[in-house]
Amino acid sequence: MKDLFSALLFLITLFATAGFAQDFLPELVKRIKPSAVAIETFDSRGNSVSRGSGFFVAVDRVITNRHVIERSSRVEIHLLDGKKFVAKGVLAVDGEGDLALLQVDVPKGLAIPLPIVRNVPQEGESIVVIGNPFGLEGSVSDGIVSAVREISGYGKIIQITAPISPGSSGSPVVNMGGQVIGVATLQAAEGQSLNFAVPAERISQLKVNELQTVSSLTAETQKNKRSTAERYYSQGVAQLAQDDFAKALPFFERATELDANYAEAWYQAGFCYGALGRHQDALKASKQAAKLRPDWPETYANIGASSYALGQYKEAADAYKSAIRLDDDNPETQYAYGLTLNKLNKPDEEILAYRRVISVKPDHANALDKLGQAYFKKKRWNEAAATFGQLQIYKPDSRTFNSLGESLLELDKFDEALAAFNNALGYDADFDQARYNLGRTYIKLKNPEMAQVQYEILRNSKSDWADRLLVLINP
Repeated sequence: MKDLFSALLFLITLFATAGFAQDFLPELVKRIKPSAVAIETFDSRGNSVSRGSGFFVAVDRVITNRHVIERSSRVEIHLLDGKKFVAKGVLAVDGEGDLALLQVDVPKGLAIPLPIVRNVPQEGESIVVIGNPFGLEGSVSDGIVSAVREISGYGKIIQITAPISPGSSGSPVVNMGGQVIGVATLQAAEGQSLNFAVPAERISQLKVNELQTVSSLTAETQKNKRSTAERYYSQGVAQLAQDDFAKALPFFERATELDANYAEAWYQAGFCYGALGRHQDALKASKQAAKLRPDWPETYANIGASSYALGQYKEAADAYKSAIRLDDDNPETQYAYGLTLNKLNKPDEEILAYRRVISVKPDHANALDKLGQAYFKKKRWNEAAATFGQLQIYKPDSRTFNSLGESLLELDKFDEALAAFNNALGYDADFDQARYNLGRTYIKLKNPEMAQVQYEILRNSKSDWADRLLVLINP
């Protein structure tokens, strides 16, 4: 009854919160709308080039998407009340994040900056997007954060359900507290419309340079293929956010064709090749990335993964060691290094690698499992039992309890081993190895009748473990 009451209370609270958010939405929109702007760009002849959106982050600074202003000579900022101002120039650009920071002087009181929050939003969090597609200035769409993805070699990206119409690229994505959590970007590729937001943290990380005119930035961009390559890179990242490596790969390949010195594009190409099982191509691309950025640990981790997949364990170990030298706090690299040392039959070094993983991430279940197995292989029964005992906190399943029981059995702790094997069978009654071990334990406890029961169960299930147990019952 208490559990039912708690569940009902949770549902009531959930619906009440959702209702409050909807009731609060008009007030929130009214408050943040004046901060959003429409953006129109023009070429040197005064012809309109593109349209987009943006928002004030300071009284004289506006954030928008980089692709909104590229290939233009002049940028106009349109406020909600219809007033127009010409941007003085560009202060900062993040090509891979598709961001541009503009300087624009407007009369005091007209620019209302939005607060930026650097914390990553939670999945399911309600959001609002205030866009300014021309003819529909101040358009509002709402939704939720559907996912926050970590893209290897890039960083976080936020997927949102709120639709982003053409002309709304660069809009603020705002939480229910009126804080910007991201910058909306519409990526259209092969007929797909992928709505996502660049985390607001990237705004805070922009490196402000001397003011550069829009026309000079365009001229510089046309001479340098990197900006076009970054555009392809950004589209590839949008596909990675969908775990679609096959669709992402051509964008990264095109980026490397446009700019052969683009280390990040080589890295992502290598990552995609690896995910698609093309390990030789992955190795080649990742080595190129490492050559261009030798101080980037992720590139060596990619080399290690490809070498491991190809069975080149010595090369994999060397690559992982290089990655660890550059960043010894990455638990996944340490874990991969441990797996490689296992293949090289270096148990002492393998154990050390897993211990380093756990020192950084105590709840790394896979590392605990492999560490326990390594201790067991070295006949360090006490350490194996302690490790599997720790593992049962994070991964309480049949295999964990079976491994714990096997370690306890080697220590002649028969009653504890018996409990562990029974726990293993409680999670999976068809786990024949645990049942065999349970039979072994009954033999140690001088209880052949119960051992015989386990044998009959194994025999009836036609398990290969049945004969192994019979030999112990009748030596």
